[in-house]
Amino acid sequence: MKIKDCLLELLFPSRCAFCRKITGDRKQLCRDCEGKLPYTGGSSGMQFFKNVDGCVSPLFYEGTVRESLLRYKFGGCAAYGTVYGKLIAKCIDENSISCDIITWVPLSRRRLRKRGYDQARLIAESVAGELKVPCEKLLVKLRDNPAQSGVGNMENRRKNVSGVYGTVNEELFYGKRVLLTDDIVTTGSTLSECASMLKKAGAAAVYAAAAARKKD
Repeated sequence: MKIKDCLLELLFPSRCAFCRKITGDRKQLCRDCEGKLPYTGGSSGMQFFKNVDGCVSPLFYEGTVRESLLRYKFGGCAAYGTVYGKLIAKCIDENSISCDIITWVPLSRRRLRKRGYDQARLIAESVAGELKVPCEKLLVKLRDNPAQSGVGNMENRRKNVSGVYGTVNEELFYGKRVLLTDDIVTTGSTLSECASMLKKAGAAAVYAAAAARKKD
């Protein structure tokens, strides 16, 4: 460990993103949590949604995982994106998903200003670093719709995201396999809408990945 890193560790000790215990060595996942997190089961965790050629999530959205993701989204814990990305990258390898470019489900400008960072983008960049695949902005949010968590059933969620997203930089993904990332997947409505836009603009395939998903 470099001197600078040692000083940072002394002043600001690393904590596990899930249980918040001090870990050391700039790690964000302690050994206890690594062994007992609610994993989806690697290659058995694949989901399928309309327009999505396969969606993987390493974790179930429950317990300390849920608490961690809430801190990530609403508590300013932006650094958690790194450990989520590492877990997702491992899950992608376990499911033999191959992609040419990685992107993310974008926030609206208003929510980005309020939060200060785009949580899905940080995850995408971490996954890209692990897989050595380019990460680019391919989607934009055209309007600030209500949060999916507050609109009710699957049909309402589908309507809530209809026409909300558009594509940019189409030349970067035309004819290519895209991996679309997000933090949490529930009904898959948002991923389906984004994947639809990407395919209409020329993507050959759209896979998706999120840090966690809710149990069926």
